[in-house]
Formats: sequence, C-alpha cells, structure tokens
Amino acid sequence: MALKLPRTIRLDPSDTFVYSRAAEPGEWAVTGSFLFFGADVEALSGKERQAFRAGFLGVDSFGWSTLVVVTEASAEERAAVVEKLAEQLVARCGAPGLEAARPAAEEEVAFAQSLCDHPPNTLLALHRAGEEAGVRETFRTLHRKVSRLDPATAFRVIEIDEENDPVDEVDIRALAGRDK
Repeated sequence: MALKLPRTIRLDPSDTFVYSRAAEPGEWAVTGSFLFFGADVEALSGKERQAFRAGFLGVDSFGWSTLVVVTEASAEERAAVVEKLAEQLVARCGAPGLEAARPAAEEEVAFAQSLCDHPPNTLLALHRAGEEAGVRETFRTLHRKVSRLDPATAFRVIEIDEENDPVDEVDIRALAGRDK
C-alpha cells in the first residue's frame, strides 16, 4: 500500500480572508486540533473560530487551509514532516525540546495519514464542534465522479467520523436539481 499524506490546497482565495494566517498551497498538513486543547471554544470568534471549525494546519507555515488533498508521499517525506512538526511544536507551542516533541508530532502525522485511506487527489474537509465531552471532528471527502456520459462534472461528498465510518452522503447534482 502506498504511503499517503494530506497536502493543503487552495481552490480559491477564500482561505486568505477567513484565516489570520492561511497555509500556502502544497504544504503537508495535519488536523491541528491540538492547538485548541483547553481553549474555551464558546469564546472563540472571527478568524480564530473559523480555524477551529474548519481548518487543517499547514506544517511549514502553521497557517490554516479549508481543504487538503490526499497525496502520495515517500517515507523520507513523511519523516521530514514529523521532524518539521516537532520543530514547530518547540518554536510555536512551547514544547521543551525536540525529544519531547517528536512523539507528539509522530502521533499527529499518523492521524493525518489515517485520514488518507482514499485515492490520490481526493479532497478532504473537516468540521470541528465543541461538545460537552470535548471536541468532535467530522471529516468529509470529495471524490470526482466520472462516467462515460458525464465526464468529470460532478463530485460525491461523503462525511466520515473519527473512526473513518461513513456518516452521510450528499449528491451535489441531486441538490442542484439535475438528473444523474
């Protein structure tokens, strides 16, 4: 099985408006939920709230991206992502050193990798919500749906939960009132 990781993608300029710091397109990404650990979710507002609700964290910039794309990666690239995230945890989050930060970075990258059990070029989106028991994350995938009769004009959206189980499927064409 090929190794796959999420990379940030920008389909339009909206990320540059809705986040205080937007990730650059093409960065390796993790969910970044750890940045909200202990935060008063109800007190978040504006761009910080948007990052909480829908942002993936770009590892290089520590900026946010609404979408990521499943991308094949080498073992060397994965190791570099873990190392860069560990460095960021020290520099930006107060981790006491790289030795302490590496296991946390490894865990974050492993979780991000687990989200990529889809074909390359699948888009992923996330939604976070504060609940009584903590933060709930829900992930959606957007797959290009291609048939001989309708080449590359529709997407299929499937919502998955933390256990990677389907929650809901949305047919965009049906919502738009078009026949399949």
